[in-house]
Amino acid sequence: MKKPIEFYFDFVSPYAYIASEWVEALAARHARTVNWHAILLGATFQAAELKSPVSHPLKREYSLRDFQRSARFEGVPYVMPEAFLVSSMLAARVFWWLNDSRGPAAASAWARAGLRARFTRRVAIDDPVALKALAEEVGLDVAQAEAAWGDPQWKARLKRANDEAIAAGVFGSPFFLLDGEPFWGNDRKAQIERWLSQGPF
Repeated sequence: MKKPIEFYFDFVSPYAYIASEWVEALAARHARTVNWHAILLGATFQAAELKSPVSHPLKREYSLRDFQRSARFEGVPYVMPEAFLVSSMLAARVFWWLNDSRGPAAASAWARAGLRARFTRRVAIDDPVALKALAEEVGLDVAQAEAAWGDPQWKARLKRANDEAIAAGVFGSPFFLLDGEPFWGNDRKAQIERWLSQGPF
């Protein structure tokens, strides 16, 4: 049986949003499934001694341009968020609550909804009020979602997900592990496609 694609993402990553719009279709074309993993870029950046590209004055303007260009290239809608360096901690805790209590399909649906909300409607996913509205919009029990993001159990689950990602060599978002081979970035789509269609190269 073919192994799934391990897909690591942060809700605040524009490139992860773009990749989230193609990864399932790409996997399906090659009889693969996708395991989604919500992580916090802050944790991986700290482990890898990195910073967000928008934190570097020289990279910032290029990165902002490339986010939009990459979305246009993939044919997905994109609206520049009002702020990039925000926390996705609460949304990620909800992801793991759903993943472990209702299954991966519920978690990945929440992930897609959260990414689309942030990058097409500028929903502030770090704002509890906005996040509760999003939970209601996608049909979650708002009280349960709010309880989950404040529950130490799901705080610990997210930390474990970050630790496991770092141990696996993940240092950015999106990050893919395919048959044990790491691919970093939305721009690795063509290489992933070739690996899936022709095997290792």
